[in-house]
Amino acid sequence: MLDDIDRKIIGATQAGLPLCPAPYAVIAGQLGLTETEVMTRMAAMQRRGAIRRIALAPNHYALGMVANGMSVWDVADDRASELGPRVGALEFVSHCYLRPRAEGWPYNLFAMIHGHDRPEVEAKRAEISALLGDACRESDILYSTRILKKTGLRLREA
Repeated sequence: MLDDIDRKIIGATQAGLPLCPAPYAVIAGQLGLTETEVMTRMAAMQRRGAIRRIALAPNHYALGMVANGMSVWDVADDRASELGPRVGALEFVSHCYLRPRAEGWPYNLFAMIHGHDRPEVEAKRAEISALLGDACRESDILYSTRILKKTGLRLREA
């Protein structure tokens, strides 16, 4: 599924893109490719599912956002697909997704909220609650107790 050039592109980007105005040009220069070739190949890998997304992964703790909570919501199934994207569009939500309910776990909508302290996170949680309105039957929040190592795609050495 990945040829040698795709593997080289992933290897060059797996620790993150260069923080500069033309990151794909920098990667291209390192690999002896054109900027267009790097961008075209990365887009093709996304279409094939080899790369899920290209996204920023900030360290919220380093930004002073030390109160981080995964809010969980029991949203009426017939409204979840409509309301989920609205919650995900809120500027203080970094991750938002629908998941199947599990036995003993009624929640189907998950939204990661970041704030400087827990009262700030609770105020943001109240905003989500207001947005969901009567479509939400129950909610809770699970606060982070430590930061986990965040990494993107990593290729194993052959």
